Amino acid sequence: MASIIDGKAVAKEVQKQIKEEVDGLARRWGMAPGLAVVLVGDDPASHIYVKNKEKACKEVGIRSFEHLLPATISEKELLALVNSLNKDKSVHGILVQLPLPAHIRAEKILEAVSPYKDIDGFHPLSQGMLVIGGGGFRPCTPMGVMKLLEAAGCDPKGKNAVVVGRSNIVGKPVALMLLEKHATVTVCHSRTASLRDEISRADILVVAIGKAGLVRGEWIKPGAVVIDVGVTRLPSGKLAGDVEFETAKDRASAITPVPGGVGPMTICMLLYNTLKAAKDSIQRER
Repeated sequence: MASIIDGKAVAKEVQKQIKEEVDGLARRWGMAPGLAVVLVGDDPASHIYVKNKEKACKEVGIRSFEHLLPATISEKELLALVNSLNKDKSVHGILVQLPLPAHIRAEKILEAVSPYKDIDGFHPLSQGMLVIGGGGFRPCTPMGVMKLLEAAGCDPKGKNAVVVGRSNIVGKPVALMLLEKHATVTVCHSRTASLRDEISRADILVVAIGKAGLVRGEWIKPGAVVIDVGVTRLPSGKLAGDVEFETAKDRASAITPVPGGVGPMTICMLLYNTLKAAKDSIQRER
């Protein structure tokens, strides 16, 4: 029977450390990290996510600046707002909530965000720095995955890690982070010839597809550590992950639940990156 990796508990502990550092910045420098969240349109899920981010910011002492914009805003107007936030010294991190309306090119907007304020880790410079093992910001969900592996006592060094999914947001960056920790990494996707065979060799399995029950429990290698990033809302209203949890937990040594696993860590790492951006800004100005 697998131990359940409690993402809420891990996030709570990390947020406690973040709050201590934020309080330290206030005492020493008289400043509070500032996060600007830009939300375009009326997507209900995005609004809930933004509300949760605002609550999390308040809990650790980070200032939150919300920009709620109509879906009809032009690309030019949105770029002007991003450029304004780039120049605003009270804003240390900028988050542009995706998806954006079809008439706005997301890549154009994300590239306009200053690399110094790219707390989502989506700017080409941030992604390039990840590839070469440099500094900069790492995407929040992959950072959360690595933190959960650490909390589970799982050292990737020398282990076979399989990542299912190759998105720029999760799959590719988490594969690079595992490689950075000296794992032997395989990335699977929709063209993988035998997904079952690849998964059955994984000491560490990270699944980020968004298709409920894609990975059968019996495919899991006995003793593997399983991180399930996928979230799908079923017709019943319940949330389900990409891995058949009930079967998989009888084979894995540790596994994340859905919900309550990776989800809480994403917002937590967003706070971590905002704090980092604030500290970096102090270093640049000294």
